[in-house]
Amino acid sequence: MDFQSIVLAVLFAWTLVQGLSLLAKRSKSVGKRFPPGPVPLPVIGNLHLLGEQPHQSLARLAQKYGPVMNLKLGMINTVVISSSAMAKEALQKQDLAFSTHRSIPDALRANNHSQFSVPFLPVASKWRALRKIMNSNIFSGSRLETKQRLRAKKIQELIIYCQKRSEVGEAVDMGRAAFRTTLNLLSNTIFSKDLTDPYLDSGKEFKDLVWNMMVEAGKPNLADYFPFLEKFDPQGIRRRMTCHFTKALDLFQDLIDERLEERKMNGNKNDDALDSLLNVSQERPEEIDRTHMQHMFLDLFAAGTDTSSSTIEWAMTELLKNPETMAKAQAELADVIGKGKPIQEADVTRLPYLQCILKETFRMHPPVPFLLPRKVEHDVNLCGYTIPKGSQILVNVWAIGREPNIWEKPLVFKPERFQNLEMDIRGQDFELIPFGGGRRICPGLPLATKTVPVILGSLLNSFQWKLEGNIAPKDLDMNEKFGITIAKDCPLKAIPIPI
Repeated sequence: MDFQSIVLAVLFAWTLVQGLSLLAKRSKSVGKRFPPGPVPLPVIGNLHLLGEQPHQSLARLAQKYGPVMNLKLGMINTVVISSSAMAKEALQKQDLAFSTHRSIPDALRANNHSQFSVPFLPVASKWRALRKIMNSNIFSGSRLETKQRLRAKKIQELIIYCQKRSEVGEAVDMGRAAFRTTLNLLSNTIFSKDLTDPYLDSGKEFKDLVWNMMVEAGKPNLADYFPFLEKFDPQGIRRRMTCHFTKALDLFQDLIDERLEERKMNGNKNDDALDSLLNVSQERPEEIDRTHMQHMFLDLFAAGTDTSSSTIEWAMTELLKNPETMAKAQAELADVIGKGKPIQEADVTRLPYLQCILKETFRMHPPVPFLLPRKVEHDVNLCGYTIPKGSQILVNVWAIGREPNIWEKPLVFKPERFQNLEMDIRGQDFELIPFGGGRRICPGLPLATKTVPVILGSLLNSFQWKLEGNIAPKDLDMNEKFGITIAKDCPLKAIPIPI
C-alpha cells in the first residue's frame, strides 16, 4: 500500500472507532444534561474555532452558549467556564472534584517534568508534602520578611538603571527591565545571588528561554488533542521544550552543586530558600530530593518571572494610554510617600489608588488567561450540567474580567471601579482570580503581592514617562501575544524623565 492509502485506512479506522465510542457514550448518557456548545466537525471537533487568540475566541463563543460550555477539541472533551459564579461553584464549592487532577499538556512531559512539577502533580500525599515545603521554606511570611531589605535593593537597582537611560534620553524596554528585576528578586530569595546584571540590557537569553517555554506550553499541540500522536510529537513541541528545559535544569543543577560545595567547605552560612530546602532533603529525603528541587525551581522561575514582569508592563501600558490615571497615581504617591522617595512594602497599604490600578490591570490582563487546565476523573454535576468523566476544564479568567453583568464598561481601564469595592485578588472573590482559587491557588501569590506594587509605584514615583517616538497615547499598540501567559505583542518602550 502507498502512503496515501495507509493514511486513508488509518483515518477510516479511527472514524469507525470514534463512531462506535460515540454510540456507546450515548447509550450511557440517557437522562444526563450536558453543557451546550458548538456542533463538532468530524475528526477535528471544534479545533477550528480556537484561532490565534483562544481566550478571546472562547469568550465570544461563551456569549452564545453560556458560562459552562462544552467543546470537542480533537478527541478531548473540554468544558470552558466563563463566569465568576460558575468558577466559584467549581473552584470553591466543588474544589476537590475539580482540583485533584490536571490535564497535562504534552509539552510538559519533556524531561519528565510533569512527574515532578507541583502544579501538575495530583492532589495526593506527594503534592501536599511538596506544597507544604514550598510554602514554609520559600513563601512563608517570616521567610519573606527576612528578605525585605534585599528586595528593596533590587528595586532600587531598577530605578538606577532607568536613571542611566534617562540621562542619555533613551527608552526603557519595560517588560525586559521588569523581567530582570523580578528574576533577580526571585534568584536572591532562593540562591542569594543575581542571575543577570541589573544595570545592563542582559538577561535576554534567560528571558527568551522562559518566554519560549511559555509559548511552547501554550501553543495548540495536536498531541494534546489526539493522544495517539504523543509518541510522534508531530509539531516538534516536546522536542523544543526538552531543549529549553534542559538548559534551565542544568543551570539549577550547577547552582545546587555550587552550594553543596560551599556547605562542605564553610558550613551552612546562607539564610535562603536553597539552604532551607537542602536541609529538608537531608532530614526527610523521602519528601524532596535534588530532582524535585530542580523541577520546583523550573516552575518558580518560569511562572514567577514572566507573570510579574508582564503585569508591570501591562500596567505601565495602560497608564501611558491613560495619562490622567497616571497623574492621579503620581499625585497619591507624592502626597503619601513624597515625590521621588523610595517606596517600602509597608507603604502599599497607604496607597489605595495604586492597589486599584493593579486590580484593574489583573482584571483586564490576567497573566494566565485560562489558569492551568484541570481534569475531572469522574462525572461531576455542575449547576445541573453533567461534566463527563475525563473532561479537560478551562477557566477563562480573561472572559470573567469582562463579564458585562459584573463590570460596567468592561473594556475601559478604570481603576476607580475598585475604590468602593471590597474585592481582593487572593482567591476569595471569583470576579477577580488572576492567581486562581481553591487548593490549587498560585503559591507565589505572597511574593507577587509584595513586589509588584512596589516596583510599579517606584517607577511612577521616580519618573515622568513618555512613549518612544512621540507616539500619541491613543495610538499605543494594545495587541496581545498568546501563550500560557499573555504578553504584549509589541514591547512597551518608554523614556523616563526625572521628577
